[in-house]
Amino acid sequence: MPEGHTLHRLAGDLLDRFGGRVVGSSSPQGRFAAHLLEGHELTGAEAHGKHLLVAFADVAEQVHVHLGLYGTFGFLDGAEHPVVGQVRWRLSTSEVTADLRGPTACELLDPAQVDALTARIGPDPLRADADPDRAWARVSRSRTSVAVLLMDQSVLGGVGNVYRAEVLFRLGLDPMTPGRELDRTTWDAIWSDLVALMHAGVRSGRIDTVRPEHEPEAMGREPRRDDHGGEVYVYRREGQPCLVCGTPVMRKDLANRNLFWCPRCQNSH
Repeated sequence: MPEGHTLHRLAGDLLDRFGGRVVGSSSPQGRFAAHLLEGHELTGAEAHGKHLLVAFADVAEQVHVHLGLYGTFGFLDGAEHPVVGQVRWRLSTSEVTADLRGPTACELLDPAQVDALTARIGPDPLRADADPDRAWARVSRSRTSVAVLLMDQSVLGGVGNVYRAEVLFRLGLDPMTPGRELDRTTWDAIWSDLVALMHAGVRSGRIDTVRPEHEPEAMGREPRRDDHGGEVYVYRREGQPCLVCGTPVMRKDLANRNLFWCPRCQNSH
């Protein structure tokens, strides 16, 4: 599932291509009332965690998109393109076409529904209005492990499996540490590292978490080859040597997701 940096990057792409322009809007699948947006100016696109909201002039509702596991937005130059595959929503101008395929959600939400959606999403490290104290209030009272809490979208918005594993490694934290056993200094370090890593992801379009001394060139190793891209410490590196201590990286199922960690580097909190 795309992590939060992907949605923020997508919001920026939509604004760059369609912001301030009157758009064509259709739903080739017929499963979305896209015609209500036809001929309106796209005025805003922003991400809240893993959710995208798109606003239009003179339309009270906003489009809510959740990509889920399989959703993608594809961009094509020009407006005259045949519909290929299952396109849920097509946006177009004379210069560009955007096709949304396979989302978990693509729907119109009225203002009250938008407020309800954003209220249930935890603070997003990529948003300037995010309040880390709100997340800390949940974390500091919880018996749940920090590894599970970081993936709970009502605690933090936009953090997924890669960022979860990597920030815990970078800070040397045992993933199974209960939230209430963390001190505030440690929580602030988690938040600050997520802010830095996720903003870097928005800029580059990929997740890179290794420090300069552990990059391939510095270590004389081959670059990582994985369909997720990016240089990481533990994510999807089960059985491979830790880049810091050489101990084999471990994996376990935790709350129906794969957790990766180094048992030596992350053996204390």
